[in-house]
Amino acid sequence: MTIQHALAVISVSDFDRSHHWYHGFFDRPATNVPMPGQLAEWRITDNGWLQMHRDTEHSGHSLFNLAVDDLDTFVTSLRDRSYEPSDPTDVNNGVRISSVVDPDGNNITLIGHFRENY
Repeated sequence: MTIQHALAVISVSDFDRSHHWYHGFFDRPATNVPMPGQLAEWRITDNGWLQMHRDTEHSGHSLFNLAVDDLDTFVTSLRDRSYEPSDPTDVNNGVRISSVVDPDGNNITLIGHFRENY
């Protein structure tokens, strides 16, 4: 058995508002919208996806981490598009993080200098 893709799911209360927000966050439209008004997907890496799913009961409780190649540039790019990520902070062994919250309160943490091994 081989796992071919990893998919993270973020629950949102308002599909249209969140679809617009994530379109701006990723600076591109969704890769797929297999269930209009319910589900949109962004391919983030070759085998990694974010699924934005309308689910009012669970909205605002999702956590999503993204390891980025240049945290400062990513944060600046978000701010240039009127998003409000936190200032990057040092956490451990050179790793730095910044967080941004979507309209439902789901937390997206951006990770700079992510390591596969410590």
